[in-house]
Amino acid sequence: QVQLVESGGGLVQAGGSLRLSCVASGRTFSGYGMGWFRQAPGKEREFVAGMRWSGGSVYYVDYADSVRGRFTISRDNAKNTVYLAMKSLKPEDTAVYYCAADPTGRTVYNNWGQGTQVTVSS
Repeated sequence: QVQLVESGGGLVQAGGSLRLSCVASGRTFSGYGMGWFRQAPGKEREFVAGMRWSGGSVYYVDYADSVRGRFTISRDNAKNTVYLAMKSLKPEDTAVYYCAADPTGRTVYNNWGQGTQVTVSS
């Protein structure tokens, strides 16, 4: 079981930026697949961004169409941390953002954080 703790959420005006962080437990973090999801009120949880481990220090990155070009996922393996840098935020980005992990390196996420709220005002 991987423990995940997100931080960095908050209230921001439309057009602004935020960076979310997620610290993961475990000694093999560099081989984890990591992802970010979000859930807005009344909606289902949706994929935002993910990093699948391709071996060594190579990761395959993917984004939802709605955030591509505005959001960037990255990681610092020395800190067991994955980030989601968000810019040009829109009111429709308002949601609880969740970090997810797959210790096998793929994107079959079976470990989830508690979530952090992001609210974008118009």
